[in-house]
Amino acid sequence: MSSRSKALLLVLIDLVLPIGLYYVLRAAGVSYHAALLISSLLPGLSVVANLVRLRKPDGLGLFMTAMMVGSAAISLLVHDARFLLAKDGWVTAISGLWFLASVRGPQPLVFAFTRFLLDGRVGPLAGDGGSRRESWDVLWTRLPAFRRIWRVATVIWGIGLLADAAVRVTMAYTLPPDVVPGLGGLQYAVFMVLMQVVMACYLVPTGLYNRWSPLYSPLKEIPA
Repeated sequence: MSSRSKALLLVLIDLVLPIGLYYVLRAAGVSYHAALLISSLLPGLSVVANLVRLRKPDGLGLFMTAMMVGSAAISLLVHDARFLLAKDGWVTAISGLWFLASVRGPQPLVFAFTRFLLDGRVGPLAGDGGSRRESWDVLWTRLPAFRRIWRVATVIWGIGLLADAAVRVTMAYTLPPDVVPGLGGLQYAVFMVLMQVVMACYLVPTGLYNRWSPLYSPLKEIPA
């Protein structure tokens, strides 16, 4: 299965199916709380499957696992329907804080997420005369400007997640309960599109996607 197919499958399991299941349960007469509880536990299936497959999750896997486990724990322990509706907002807020905290860590979270998609596809050619792109390990180690880009990008994402969380919590406590799950799912799509635009406006001018960019010129001056 390709990376794109895996990503689509995860979106289906973690986002589309829970929302669909919630409305099916509500149509069947299940209470708000029970429908929210049952549907919110569904995304944990992908986490369990991934843990069984990998056994030892990396930093990115640890982040995703912690978010899913925390979300499931909230669902099981909290009995207030409004709080459960706001759960995605609280989890998103924690994610935003985690992003911001990772800026001071060895490698910020946005670097880890993006590397999974673009390592080997973005960057200058390696200095071996071939067509292979330089490893992001090399870029991270040798280029302070490259490291700064991903730390700033992580701050942008952290702030964006906190803003998204504020909107989700507000919706959960002010809108009719049956409106919130569907609107929250739509918000994921809107948020992702907006963040892609914001990140493009930041990353493209840095020269990240241009292999001849001055960003990468120090590599020619630093011996391997």
